[in-house]
Amino acid sequence: MVKIEFPGLLIERLPSGQVRYRVRVEGNKRKRIRIKAVPGNPDFTEQYFAARAGIEPGNTVAPEARAIPRSINWLRFKYLAAMEDLVKNELMSPDTLKQRRSFLVRLANEYGDYSIDMPPEKLIEYRDSMASTPGAADNMVKTIRAMYVWAIERGICDLNPAATVGKINPGKGGAKPWTIEDLKKFKQAHPPGTTAHLALTLFMFTACRISDAVRLGRRNEIEIDGVRAIRWQPKKKGSAEVIIPMMPPLYRASRAANVLGETYLLTDYGKPFKSPEGLRNRMSKWCDQAGLKGLSSHGIRKATGHLLAHEGCTQYQIMTIHGHTQAKTSEVYTQGVERWRLAADAMRKLEGMDW
Repeated sequence: MVKIEFPGLLIERLPSGQVRYRVRVEGNKRKRIRIKAVPGNPDFTEQYFAARAGIEPGNTVAPEARAIPRSINWLRFKYLAAMEDLVKNELMSPDTLKQRRSFLVRLANEYGDYSIDMPPEKLIEYRDSMASTPGAADNMVKTIRAMYVWAIERGICDLNPAATVGKINPGKGGAKPWTIEDLKKFKQAHPPGTTAHLALTLFMFTACRISDAVRLGRRNEIEIDGVRAIRWQPKKKGSAEVIIPMMPPLYRASRAANVLGETYLLTDYGKPFKSPEGLRNRMSKWCDQAGLKGLSSHGIRKATGHLLAHEGCTQYQIMTIHGHTQAKTSEVYTQGVERWRLAADAMRKLEGMDW
């Protein structure tokens, strides 16, 4: 990788023996701006490029002006600013932005002052250095790939260094589906009337994601042909709107809560959860209290899919409940069940054979 130099940086040694750093303003060699940070100081790069752009210390500077032009740090600032606009317009989840920002800060700490023309082999080397946390390593590559896709679409660069970089995390099949016994143990530890029981019932009878569970409430209830239903648009990008009947267990659990609020699920202070992460942490504690370590709310969503399949629901019915827009996403729940039904039907045709 090529590290970019600092043109226009003047290092002046004063009679006192002290060193002073000044920067020639680009396009105006006569104007020089003094900066106080020295090389190696975390503020040096920001002060240098602000001065290079003619901005005096203390004045507001655009994020990308804090970094070396066409460096990874420069691209990071531009990309994150664009992502923030998407979040404002509800075209991206705040959680996605938070995760990508975290990974890009980590990347910038390592390679921020290097050119955006990152060789794939350098990215592979960086990915492999994170092998102790393979999930994070793969998410880092995924974030970098998304940033370069954005940059290429806007003519900022031509090549995506992450385009051919593969995963190193073998994966464990994602969240573990809950069993009937798991559900019983949770309900025994958290009886009706508790927030934990309501959360379990909400996840089980809506198959919603945790990003939606923190938002759902009575305002989502509607009536269709005399049947009470719940209607919502999932937060996950690309999901279809979900409209499903409100089953009696969920209706009873939602009305059994001691405190009613804007959402079904409330904190100990009677307020909606501020983020999915808050509910995720609370759900983890509830599972621990029930002796169910290693389980998560997403595992309930998976359990619902498997139970629906075993009860004879088609792939497309499960798609409707889960908000999937592609059949292959719901196929994971029906594939094994449907293969068994086909095999059983085929074998029955042999029953009458004269053997």
